[in-house]
This record gives sequence, structure tokens and C-alpha cells, in this order.
Amino acid sequence: METTTPRLLIDADACPVREEALRVALRLGLETLLVTNGSRPVRPPPSPLVRLVVVAAGADVADDRIVEEARAGDICITADIPLAARCLAKGAAALSFKGHPWTEDNIGGALAGRELSRALRESGAITGGPAPMAAADRARFLNALDRMAQAALRRARGG
Repeated sequence: METTTPRLLIDADACPVREEALRVALRLGLETLLVTNGSRPVRPPPSPLVRLVVVAAGADVADDRIVEEARAGDICITADIPLAARCLAKGAAALSFKGHPWTEDNIGGALAGRELSRALRESGAITGGPAPMAAADRARFLNALDRMAQAALRRARGG
């Protein structure tokens, strides 16, 4: 059975942990795709392991490209729950910006909660968005990504 080296696929436009993810990727030698629609500046480091993928503006265009690229063993970094679900369906792992791993066991509940929150916002029952990133969130993300990437590398090597 042929195995491929895992890659990081980063939903880069609004990613607050892009630099942290790149540090892990470069340390572990993982190819990384930064997918953006160009709405915010994204400057990848000068490395042959990092590729900037700029897609057209539009709803879900970047998400569609990430899903198109995703393969078993890859790790998708996103706060977008439907995108995480689509990557999981292709055999990739998914990790939120705050270090929460999305899995087959928790993605259904997360999708349902997202829809409930949307309906509550539309009705005016709740206002505001998610809490801002804190130092603890960044640390949790780094630890989770390192564990996830190390496990993906072990699987790719047959271990």
C-alpha cells in the first residue's frame, strides 16, 4: 500500500494561528498549502514546503479548493465546521484554530450547534461572535497540531 506524507491545508484568510502552524510544519518537514481568496494579505515564508494558493473571491471557493486538495492523512486547519466535515469525509484530519480536533464522533453535534447558533443570531436571541483568541488557545492549538502531525507522520511511515 502506497502512503503519502501528510500535508497541512490551512484555511488562511482568517487564520489567527497561521504562524504557529507554519512553525510546526517547517520543523516536521510537512508540505503546507495556504489557501486564500486574497481578501487579507498572506505572506508565506520562503520555503519550498509552503505553497500559497490564491482562489477567486466568492462563497466557499477557498473551502472547495481545500476539499479538492484534501486526501487521507492530511490535516486541515480551519474554524469552518462544514469545511472540517468535508475534509473528514475525505479521510483528512481537521483541527480548529483553538486546538479542538474535529472527529467523526463530534462533527455532527458541532454542525447541529452551528445551525442552532445561526438561528438564534438571526432571531436576535444572541449577539456577538466567538471569544477572541487567548494565549491558552494558541498553546492548545500548538500542542494539538504537534500531536496530530506526529501521529499522521507515524501512520504514513507505517508505524
